[in-house]
Amino acid sequence: MIVIAHLSDVHLDGGGRAAERTRAVMEYLEELPYELDAVLVSGDIADHATAAEYEEARQLLGSRHPVVVCPGNHDDRAAFRRGLLGEAGGAGEGRPSAAPVDQVLRGEGFVLAVCDSSVPGEHRGHLQDTTIDWLDGVLAATPREVPVLVAFHHPPVPLHIPYVDGIRQFGEERLAALAERHPHLTAFLCGHAHTGAATTFAGRPLLVAPGVVSTTRLPWEAASGENEYVHLDEPPALAFHVIGGDGRLTTHYRVVVARR
Repeated sequence: MIVIAHLSDVHLDGGGRAAERTRAVMEYLEELPYELDAVLVSGDIADHATAAEYEEARQLLGSRHPVVVCPGNHDDRAAFRRGLLGEAGGAGEGRPSAAPVDQVLRGEGFVLAVCDSSVPGEHRGHLQDTTIDWLDGVLAATPREVPVLVAFHHPPVPLHIPYVDGIRQFGEERLAALAERHPHLTAFLCGHAHTGAATTFAGRPLLVAPGVVSTTRLPWEAASGENEYVHLDEPPALAFHVIGGDGRLTTHYRVVVARR
């Protein structure tokens, strides 16, 4: 059985609130009586993309479990590379600092391909052609019997939340065409929406992690006079994606209540 914990949108900003909520989630994962196969943090790690925020993230997101972190629309690629990946000058392996931060984790019986859907200076998402080509190569190099989970920050379909839908991932037809060529692409994982959600894209599950720092109000939830989008009182939450011996993918959602 493969178990991947998935959290998103921690928005560390140097303040106590985001840090405490992130710490509560990570402590919950550390105290599990089980070795997770991976912990995915799908973007918006820092709130203002400062060096201090990434240093805070590096400390808070450290774990006994393998951790993979990707950028979101609040992140900066060069600062992300320096602060979280330890790449001097924000670049490495011949890549410019502004290049997408694409990463792959090859685990025991699965592959987690993490794509950078951020667009520098904008809040919408888009996978660069170089990322599509890179992902095509990862999938082609993976045996067909090995499930591949593809992660990024921005959902590539509308979630019926107007604000989020306006800054979702666009140009998604290229990703859908790639999925048609690779049947072992098992599911897509993302964040950005600050609410747990499940839908489909390109005939696969598209599973959205809840937000750690806040929860998005759905259009039919907000009462008159309330903040239209952000709910600060709900506890942080995360998802667990489980692949069983039969290859079936199951997702569970959990809320986490800080004990201090």
